Amino acid sequence: MSAVSPSTGLPHGARLRLNEHVRRYDDGRVLVGGSPGRLMRLSARALAMLDGDELDVGAGTAVLAERLLDSGLMDPAPASLPPISLDEMSVVVPVRDRSRQLDRLLAALPTGVHVLVVDDASERPDLVTATAERHGAEVLTLPTNGGPAGARNRGFEATRTPFVAFVDSDVVPGPGTFEVLLRHFADPRLAMVAPRILGLEPRSARAHGSGALTRYEAAMSSLDRGPDPALVRPLSRVAWLPSACVVVRRGVFESCAGFSEEMRVGEDVDLVWRLTSAGHRVRYEPAAFVRHEHRATASSWLTRKAVYGTSAAPLASRHGDAVAPAVFTPWTAALAAAVIAQRRWSLPVAGLIWATITARLATRLRSSGDDVPLSWSTAGQIAARLSYDAARGSLEQSGALALRHWWPVVLPAALVSPRVRRIVAVAAVADAISECRRVRPDLDPLSFLVDRRLDDLAYGAGVWTGAVRARSARALLPRFGGSVKARRPIAEPEPARVVTSCSVPASTQHQSTT
Repeated sequence: MSAVSPSTGLPHGARLRLNEHVRRYDDGRVLVGGSPGRLMRLSARALAMLDGDELDVGAGTAVLAERLLDSGLMDPAPASLPPISLDEMSVVVPVRDRSRQLDRLLAALPTGVHVLVVDDASERPDLVTATAERHGAEVLTLPTNGGPAGARNRGFEATRTPFVAFVDSDVVPGPGTFEVLLRHFADPRLAMVAPRILGLEPRSARAHGSGALTRYEAAMSSLDRGPDPALVRPLSRVAWLPSACVVVRRGVFESCAGFSEEMRVGEDVDLVWRLTSAGHRVRYEPAAFVRHEHRATASSWLTRKAVYGTSAAPLASRHGDAVAPAVFTPWTAALAAAVIAQRRWSLPVAGLIWATITARLATRLRSSGDDVPLSWSTAGQIAARLSYDAARGSLEQSGALALRHWWPVVLPAALVSPRVRRIVAVAAVADAISECRRVRPDLDPLSFLVDRRLDDLAYGAGVWTGAVRARSARALLPRFGGSVKARRPIAEPEPARVVTSCSVPASTQHQSTT
């Protein structure tokens, strides 16, 4: 048995790596990033413990490792964590018909792992049973259709292993996926981990005759949480995980009563947020991946996007403004309003707001109470970058609100107002250019722009449908909060001190909630 760090529970020798989205200042002493975003300053002792952008977990680094891990500034390197045998994991597959997809999935699962197929009242249960038995999988047949959440819960109750993987029938796991995911449970606070979800078709699928929607989904699927690992929390870069493939720790899953069975969509987001609110860690690990069969026809694709949108209202009733479509501070809201006004004074006023906030933030960083204050140059550099990111995020979120969540109101207004038409046109083109540069889709720019806007229209229609059903506009309302909070420095001999926490609006955090 490996020696265990008294603070993190991770084995000695485990290695943490600085998250790709973290920026370093002041010769590496100041870290900006995390989940949600914050600024952390390291003491000289803490800085000496780092090996470049990495940290080995041990008795002398336990406090620092825990702080960096829990803040989302660092992530565990899976290869440095001890392996966990596949014998300790069961695979639960909820399915309703789809025998072809089920056959493909079962053929790709690791040999020897216990697999339980939960037939959620299929119209042809004989085909599901025959497919499962051909691969040696156990079958649990439900008499009535209860939805994916209920099927997963019934399957979980029929297993006994310490870890359970929930895998949808329309995915195919990559080689070694579950071995990588299980390693993360060396962290005793970890409740759930999920891999990256890619499309079945490669990005070069054009040569194979795949349609434009398939190529768009390969680049922009809401199930794909990106190429970088992350600690998952509401209102952070990776705010939720899709349940197409997740692995959970049995004791924690039982304690939180599993998936919410009254939710037919969004139950995965709800579970992640309940786990994190209870103090458990949830991780996203793109070093492991599965491939998902995306919807390829326009009708099924648009319908699914709209269904995703309907989950926003019930999530808002459960989790409040964690599902907010945008996050503004008072000053970022004022800056966005000035730009949207499109008056002669708009840009000067926006510039004045940005300059004022930058100066105030630099002053606050300088007077944070640290024994060795930041230089004006470093404080100004950090403040300028934070305020720039916040200003840009506020404008991107404003555009996303107009195109995605608020379009049923904005588009009619655009018919009568040239100013609103300019906002919509600029936002639509700027967003398409930005996303094209980010994901580099195997799609011409015009087709990408059209698909992107159809994506917005369908999802927004679903959000409004859910809001009308719930008789609540809560899922449509942005969140407003403070911008900079000063924290009391942590006393020595603890090696890390947090001097400032900055709430910086992210751009379009909730493209969809499932």
